[in-house]
Amino acid sequence: MTEIVTFGCRLNIHESEAMKSAIGARDDLTVINSCAVTAEAARQARQAIRRLKRENPERRIAVTGCAAQTDAASFTAMPEVDFVIGNAEKLKAQTWASLAGAPGKLVTSDIMTARDIALPQVERFEGRARGFVQVQNGCDHRCTFCIIPFGRGNSRSLPPETVIAQIRRLVEAGYKEIVLTGVDLTSYGPDLADPLPLGTLVRRILREIPELARLRLSSIDSVEADTDLMRALAEEERLMPHLHLSLQAGDDLILKRMKRRHLRQDAIGFCAEARSLRPDMVFGADLIAGFPTEDEAMFTRSLDLIEECGITYLHAFPFSPRPGTPAARMPPVDKAEVKQRAARLRDAGDRAMARFFASEAGGTREILMERGGIGRTAQFAAVRPDRPIDAGSFMRVRIEGQQGRELTATAL
Repeated sequence: MTEIVTFGCRLNIHESEAMKSAIGARDDLTVINSCAVTAEAARQARQAIRRLKRENPERRIAVTGCAAQTDAASFTAMPEVDFVIGNAEKLKAQTWASLAGAPGKLVTSDIMTARDIALPQVERFEGRARGFVQVQNGCDHRCTFCIIPFGRGNSRSLPPETVIAQIRRLVEAGYKEIVLTGVDLTSYGPDLADPLPLGTLVRRILREIPELARLRLSSIDSVEADTDLMRALAEEERLMPHLHLSLQAGDDLILKRMKRRHLRQDAIGFCAEARSLRPDMVFGADLIAGFPTEDEAMFTRSLDLIEECGITYLHAFPFSPRPGTPAARMPPVDKAEVKQRAARLRDAGDRAMARFFASEAGGTREILMERGGIGRTAQFAAVRPDRPIDAGSFMRVRIEGQQGRELTATAL
């Protein structure tokens, strides 16, 4: 059976499962589905390639994903690699069927010419309690630090009928929670023959699939949140009260240099509005430490944003210059300072999560069990109950306390 090693985002998780359908049954191939969001992610993919080849020299290795698309030459040059497959090709069955006759290692095309999303049906997600459904791919924006549009192409959306059919298949297969994924999820819809925004899609899913217990969104850009999405947050209990926000910075000048489309007050205002509509709402967020030209005062404004927005789950990244992006040519911050600022962000994020966990003690929650004896609340908090049950099942628990990055609980 084909082995697929997945790096990066939830979209990659979905596409790895789709690739299994496209590739079919073969026992001679290992696929690396790579990520390009940071230099470290690409380094980890190369490290995995070398390790896998040492462990099993006879298996052929194919590399795909965003790192392979944006830096095909470096992967093609690796002696351990047999094929480099572009993002537009990796989900097509004919790509994998024709590898034996390929004239060379490289099987890729200009991703910017992609105009649709060609996804095989996904019947299950190996080892996962929730299903992932890709509704959008690509990005029309050009943030100065980001290489991803050049790995994914321009924004394009999956028709709502196709989305609903895929979700229905997964629900019928037993999945109780579905996560909508995309590169720029909140840009969903304007390219469709009958344009509609993400919020309208969300409400239609919940209306047409009443047996779906939970619907969750992956990372969103708050400045793109439409009226229907805000209404759904307020009115749809099955839409989970957890949003992960692509914030990146808390200083207006840095946001402008990043070429983001929001300012500091926009982020704070969105979080306040969302929480007023849904009082149990929690937020995750991405913040970058040490963006070029960032001084201590600018960084402090990012640090303060954690409390001002009420962030519970923080993903803090040290700035990682990506060759070919405008930010890579800007005056850099000292590397030691970047590392130290990232650590300060993580410490603040840990304190924020601890405060939220402390507020949960004594409450009752319904959790969806995963493998390893962990469940997730509607707000995505990790809970370890005293009596685990099968993954994919719901359990009612009383929260007792916190242990590390998990809540402890008693089954009711």
